[in-house]
Amino acid sequence: MRYIEDLKEDERVCDHYLCKQRRSLKSRNGKTYLSLTLQDKTGTIEAKVWEMNKDIQSFDSGDFVKIDATVLMYQNDLQMKVTRLRKSQEGEYEPMDYIPCSDKDISDLYSKIMDYIKSLTNSYIKQLMENIFTKNAYISESFKKHSAAKNMHHSYMGGLVEHTLNVVEICEFLGSRYKFVNRDLLIATAILHDLGKVYELSEFPENDYTDDGQLLGHIVICVDLVSKEMDKIPNFPHQLQSLIKHSILSHHGEYEYGSPKRPKTIEAYILHCADNTDAKMKAFEEAIEDDSSSRTWVGLNRMLGRNIRKSDYNGNEFNG
Repeated sequence: MRYIEDLKEDERVCDHYLCKQRRSLKSRNGKTYLSLTLQDKTGTIEAKVWEMNKDIQSFDSGDFVKIDATVLMYQNDLQMKVTRLRKSQEGEYEPMDYIPCSDKDISDLYSKIMDYIKSLTNSYIKQLMENIFTKNAYISESFKKHSAAKNMHHSYMGGLVEHTLNVVEICEFLGSRYKFVNRDLLIATAILHDLGKVYELSEFPENDYTDDGQLLGHIVICVDLVSKEMDKIPNFPHQLQSLIKHSILSHHGEYEYGSPKRPKTIEAYILHCADNTDAKMKAFEEAIEDDSSSRTWVGLNRMLGRNIRKSDYNGNEFNG
């Protein structure tokens, strides 16, 4: 198949893709057209159906579709102009070709997180983590498969466990360099902070917000889940419960970023910094990786709110 990352301007494409999103819109002159987001494991591309005729058969979001299209350049991004489209038939495509996945060994990433849980010394925290990640089969399996976001960062299968381990390792690095840091509290909440995403987002290939994701969000979902697990452990200290919940509630850092609370403990602030750092660094990495051109400047990144430059400096202009 022709993967999205390999598409070139002016190329004609006749292949199968997952229709991630389908919207019926009106042009300025009142004409109906379709705006699509097509996906394969290498990424997504916007597509437009300008002429609604017999060559455009019935389909919906979430369907695999076969398209006949031309690749165009629009506002510095590739886009498809679709002239023919139909639903794909079973056997015409391999589903795993359409699911973006971490390029790292997911089992290895999860194993490292389990090693961090084994390293905990507080009996209450350690039991809480083992109950969630070892004894709950749904969570342990879903945690490996889920993305960390719908489209902002780590938005691929295995993205959640990859992001979580990155955050844990950053927390371990920072926590060891400052006084008054409770390592068990910091490491446990780093592992837990995005756990609610296994319920906030649906599984691939859909990877979209569930009802609970829309209505509650992963922070509230996570605190509720952790609270119920704490209640199952006899004599779990109330103060420790509050400290754990606070770190989860405040990991987005500021109210304007959807954080119910601002960090008020050193562990909560380190967690916020680690989470924010990994998300932003991944956004840089993905923006540079997705740009296959020879340009120095990648372009405006909406998440970061800035134009990104590739660091390809070689110093030649100063030689001689």
